[in-house]
Amino acid sequence: MTKAVKVRFAPSPTGLLHVGNVRTALVNWLFCRQQGGSFLLRLDDTDQARSTEAFAEAIERDLAWLGLTWDEKARQSDRIPAYEAAVEKLKAEGRLYPCYETGQELDLKRKIQLGQGKPPVYDRAGLALSEEEVKAFEAEGRNPHWRFKLDLPARVEWNDLVKGHQSFDLAALSDPILIRGDGTFLYTLPSVVDDIDFGITHIMRGEDHAANSAVQAQLFEALGGTVPAYAHFSLLTGAGGEGLSKRLGTASIQSYREEDGLEAMSINSLLARLGSSDPIEPMTSLEPLVAGFDFGKYSRSTAKFDPKDLETLNAKILHHTDFDAVADRLSDVEETLWNICRGNINKLNDIHALQKIVKGPLEPVIADKDFAEQALAVLPEAPWDATTWKAWTTAVKDKTGAKGKALFMPLRQAVTGMDHGPEMGGLLPLIDPEIVKARLQGKTA
Repeated sequence: MTKAVKVRFAPSPTGLLHVGNVRTALVNWLFCRQQGGSFLLRLDDTDQARSTEAFAEAIERDLAWLGLTWDEKARQSDRIPAYEAAVEKLKAEGRLYPCYETGQELDLKRKIQLGQGKPPVYDRAGLALSEEEVKAFEAEGRNPHWRFKLDLPARVEWNDLVKGHQSFDLAALSDPILIRGDGTFLYTLPSVVDDIDFGITHIMRGEDHAANSAVQAQLFEALGGTVPAYAHFSLLTGAGGEGLSKRLGTASIQSYREEDGLEAMSINSLLARLGSSDPIEPMTSLEPLVAGFDFGKYSRSTAKFDPKDLETLNAKILHHTDFDAVADRLSDVEETLWNICRGNINKLNDIHALQKIVKGPLEPVIADKDFAEQALAVLPEAPWDATTWKAWTTAVKDKTGAKGKALFMPLRQAVTGMDHGPEMGGLLPLIDPEIVKARLQGKTA
C-alpha cells in the first residue's frame, strides 16, 4: 500500500517570509494538494534568542493570505524531549561524539588543509581524545560541541524528483555538528527527528541543501527512520542572472501586500511557474496551479526573478477579477464601476482614483474654454444611458467640426481630469449630470 503523501514547510520565526521562503512553501503545497496529501507547518523555533511570537504570527498571516493553508502545525520548542531522546540513542550507539576545538582552532585546521591542497574536512580528532585530554579541556572551561559520525566509506545516492540522479561521497564531507557548545541544537537533528515522527514522505527545497540531504540520509537511518523522497529546486537569481540582492530576494511578502498593494495570486502565479516549462500566466485561483503541477516541468538551471513581473501579473489578474472576489475590500465601490474600470487598474487601490471621477471632487482640465461651452450647450438631458456618450460626441462634432482626438480628448479631460482611462460610454452614465455641467464650466466638482 502506497504511503499517503505528507510534506512540511519549516520556516524559522526569526524574520518575515520572503520570495525564496514562499517558493518553497508553494511548491510543497501544490504537490501536496495535487496528491491529496497532508501539509505540515513546522515552526523551527529552537533559536530562542532570535525567534519571536510576532514573527510566528506574521508567517501564519502571510501563508493564510496566499491561500497556503495547513493541515497540521508544530513548534520545535515543544519537542525538546524528543530531540534529547535521539541524542541519547546516537551517543549509546557511538554515532555522536564530543569535540573541544574552538572556532579559531577549527579555522586554523581548515587553512592548513587548504594550504596543503587537501579538502577542509574535519579530521575526527575528537574521536582520538584520551580521558586526560578531555579533563584538561574541561578544566579550561571548554564545553564540547557534538558531531554525528558518518558511516564511511559511503556514497549516498538518490533519484531527485527535479535534478535526477544524485550521488555524494560522504568522505568529502565533515562529520556534521548537531549540538553546539552551549547545548543548543543545530537545524539538522531536530529536523530529521521531526520528519521521522511526523511521517514526512517528501522533502522539497533549494538545491543548496543537496549536500545536507546526503548527510541527513545517514541520520534518518541511524534514528530508525525512512529517508524521504528528495526534490531540490534551482535557486533564484535576479533578472540579469545576478544573485538576489536584499532588495530583490528578501523583500517580505508582508511588504508586497501592505506597501505595494499586490494581490496574493500575482505572487502565487509567478513563483509556481518560475523555472518551469509552463508559461507564467495570471491566475485568479490556485486550482489550475495544483492541477498542472509536475516535477518534470522544472529546469535544473537557475530561475530568474524580476519584481516587475509581479506588477504585470497583478494588473492582468485584476483585469479578470469578478467583483465578488474583491467586494469585501471595496465596501464603498459599486459593482458597475468595478466592471467598467477594472481594465484600467494595476493595483486594487487604483479604483479609488477612478471612483473620484464619478463622485468627485476633481479639477477638470479645460484646454479650450470656447469648445467646452459649446459642448455644454449640446449636453444631452438626463437620464443618461450607454448611448449618451455617442449621442453627445456626435452633437459636439456637428457643432464644432472637431474630429478624432481633437473631439474626444478635450471632452475626456473636462469630464474626468485625465488624458486616458475607462471607456467613456460606460463611465458617463455613472456621473451626476450636474457634476459634468460644473466641470465643463471649469469648476471643481
